[in-house]
Amino acid sequence: MKENVCQVCETTGELLLCEGQCYGAFHLECIGLSETPQGRFLCQECATGVHTCFVCKKPGTDVNRCTVAVCGKFYHGECITKYAPAVLQDRGFRCSLHACLSCYITNPANPSISKGRLTRCVRCPVAYHANDYCMAAGSVVLANSSFLCPKHFTPRKGCRNHEHINVSWCFVCSEGGSLLCCESCPAAFHRECLNIEMPEGSWYCNDCRAGKKPHYKEVVWVKVGRYRWWPAEVSHPRNIPDNILRMRHDVGEFAVHFFGSKDYLWTYQARVFPYMEGDANNKEKMGKALHEAAERFRELQTEKEMRQLQEDRKNDKKPPSYRHIRVNRPVGKVQIFTADLSEIPRCNCKASDENPCGMDSECINRMLMYECHPQVCPAGECCQNQCFTKRQYSQVEIFRTLERGWGLRSVSPIKKGEFVSEYVGEVIDEEECRARIKHAQENDICNFYMLTLDKDRIIDAGPKGNQARFMNHSCKPNCETQKWTVNGDTRVGLFALVDIPAGMELTFNYNLECLSNGKTACKCGAPNCSGFLGDRPKNQPSAEEKARKLKKKVPLKRKSQHVVIREREDECFSCGDGGQIVSCKKPGCPKVYHADCLNLSKRPAGRWECPWHQCDVCGKESTSYCKMCPSSFCKEHCEGMLFISKLNGQLSCSEHDPCGPNPLEPGYLIPPPSTFVSFIQSCLFLNNCYSHKLSYVNICHKFHLYRTQF
Repeated sequence: MKENVCQVCETTGELLLCEGQCYGAFHLECIGLSETPQGRFLCQECATGVHTCFVCKKPGTDVNRCTVAVCGKFYHGECITKYAPAVLQDRGFRCSLHACLSCYITNPANPSISKGRLTRCVRCPVAYHANDYCMAAGSVVLANSSFLCPKHFTPRKGCRNHEHINVSWCFVCSEGGSLLCCESCPAAFHRECLNIEMPEGSWYCNDCRAGKKPHYKEVVWVKVGRYRWWPAEVSHPRNIPDNILRMRHDVGEFAVHFFGSKDYLWTYQARVFPYMEGDANNKEKMGKALHEAAERFRELQTEKEMRQLQEDRKNDKKPPSYRHIRVNRPVGKVQIFTADLSEIPRCNCKASDENPCGMDSECINRMLMYECHPQVCPAGECCQNQCFTKRQYSQVEIFRTLERGWGLRSVSPIKKGEFVSEYVGEVIDEEECRARIKHAQENDICNFYMLTLDKDRIIDAGPKGNQARFMNHSCKPNCETQKWTVNGDTRVGLFALVDIPAGMELTFNYNLECLSNGKTACKCGAPNCSGFLGDRPKNQPSAEEKARKLKKKVPLKRKSQHVVIREREDECFSCGDGGQIVSCKKPGCPKVYHADCLNLSKRPAGRWECPWHQCDVCGKESTSYCKMCPSSFCKEHCEGMLFISKLNGQLSCSEHDPCGPNPLEPGYLIPPPSTFVSFIQSCLFLNNCYSHKLSYVNICHKFHLYRTQF
């Protein structure tokens, strides 16, 4: 893996290659040489034997070289383990420069992560496939196989678009409050939602710790100035106008194209977060932009799924290996129970019945989910309630799905209530189950096949099982699990919930119990999808149910008071920034604030109303409000305080539009009360004397304190 850029200046040109262990490349002038040396050339590090760690950049003799023959990078053991794609081996390690980070994050078990042409960062052990899908947005290409990754972005001082900003709601529950904010992206969470202890120092979300970055052709939400978060698409430099491309931008910055407009902006990771399916339903005011964003998102998702399907089909031409078994196998101390013939219940069916012990019969055993025993059932060989014992499964086949790996589908039609298959695997206890889950997490195994049999036993169809192990989850399944008693022991069967035509995928609800902090995204595509495995599916009443509920509603005789419900704002009404905010509890008020902007030492408890509802002069209930800041006035003091703004035609106080036309007399300012005027004049005098400036809100607050002294 020979370098094609200089290790000193990071540019191309005529390079001198080191013939030592590092395989480095240098310009002659960068290493202080005037001409090419004769004989074998060794750089300073290879000549002295003291190499620099490629992660922490500290030289030392305790560094180890990557085992890939043509690599030449050296690392401290604790440094390289921070990069997940690195692979520990018997005699060392293979560093993360030999695996695509994007492919690894998507699927660590994907065999193609280390195949194909890779391009590598010249400053850190990060590599991507040399294509637009894997390469992180904001990367700067230096040569065919060398680039600078977005991790090396340095914000410019004084540039507002380089300020890091976090959302004001939790990414898990979508509520505000005290939030744990990621230091690298806008993500924010409640500590309780992540079920973790409050960390000390800087904290990064799971995606950022894994190295996940925005990519080209992704739909994201972008923050610009004091405007709301707006949907946009990350654009590749070759697809943007020349005038936008000529604008100043640094390593890590990428161009976004805003939906609903023709505008572009250079931004970076700390001011964008991914658009998710369903986001278009949240804010109706952004109509056109959200409609375009939703359409483009679906288009890109379909393109991504087809690309992933082709890649998976190329890599996985057959399902992952497992050992096929026909009956459950106990592991360890677990036992499979067998009942005596005298203990097995006997039904009243007869061999002469039309469907003895069948689905439409009145077989008492079938009703109680007991399977008939061939030596006990009066129907004998004609009994139709021996599906588990005789393995009378429906015709199914394993196939490759679009984005959920391998699945199971019907070959012939299956009737509602019909037995599909038994869920077969190794029967283990809870201790063994947790040990297997721990082993899977340590080895990045993402697929689990465990199903609870009873309070002490679990079926694990992972290493051993039958075709039922390939059945995927759905929030609106066409099959269900049923626990039947077969020969004295509990067995699990899969039965059709509806009539299933040939060629349809078979699914059931996993009812997954999450044993860790993370959640697995659900990709079933059902209309009532909960979004995550283990979450309860959404209830979507039908049109008939909605009509029935409307008919049951009796109109009230007395006139009800209508409360206008407004969408809660995202930015502080005082300073216009996001972050940890407190919201006004007055019905219909959408305003939120930083506690610091209100001079509060802690978050207010109970039913708190913001200062927008109290007169700035006397503290009584306000009737007139400035639309641009928390200033407001009662009927007694509103005269001369608010004006129609030239900017947007809304009411504003004199701080925003002092020369705007007065609603009563254009261009004329009615003087406020003399006491208030004198107090403002004294505050303005202090503003001129000291560097700390007082805002109009702070002046009003101090005036309230001033009034209480008299």
